[in-house]
Amino acid sequence: MEKALREYDEKRQEAVRLAGKLLLASAVTAPRVGGIDEISVQYIEDRDTIEEMAIVIDKMASENTAWEFFRSDAVQVKDSDVVLVMADRRSGHDPMDSNCNLCGYSLCDLWRDVPKLEDKPGVAFRGPFCLLRSMNIAYALGGAVTLARQLGIDHTIKMSVGAAAVRMGLTPYKSDLALGFMASVTEKNPFKDLPKDYAKYNSAELENRLIGRLFPTFRSIYC
Repeated sequence: MEKALREYDEKRQEAVRLAGKLLLASAVTAPRVGGIDEISVQYIEDRDTIEEMAIVIDKMASENTAWEFFRSDAVQVKDSDVVLVMADRRSGHDPMDSNCNLCGYSLCDLWRDVPKLEDKPGVAFRGPFCLLRSMNIAYALGGAVTLARQLGIDHTIKMSVGAAAVRMGLTPYKSDLALGFMASVTEKNPFKDLPKDYAKYNSAELENRLIGRLFPTFRSIYC
């Protein structure tokens, strides 16, 4: 019985990782504004990195009163099998020069004169951003969502994941804007009907699990 359960879990993980790479392919081949590659897609399956991201998101919830929902996002990240981070490489420093006014400025030259937001707690992304260029992220996410539905993969999109990825240095140089796509293959969709008691998923537990992985001797003596 134990062998059968172990093989079942191995096949489940193999399935979600294969699906995650197909989702990455769908995101990469999605349409681009002007047909130019301006985004990057990071594929993350390493459990340590995913749990560390959950810790970062949970801590970010304390930085801004509007980010209280980040605590539930942290729970969902922890329960994800695969995380894709889609980041834009140009919208933060190189506007399209179309003077479209989508960003709120009538001319792109006016946009260039606006100082960036300070890099401090409570700031998710240091805008302003060229919205025409940042639309490429939406197209990439749309490609991943479409394929995930066809494959029957549980999934969700989170702004907090992108913000945490930028802070953790998981995005390429000059990627100031990113969004996260999380996927899971389990009997219960971890992105729906979350438990009411978030306390058992708080940062303290995540940090204890991290300590347990890094210092197994410490864990065996004191836990």
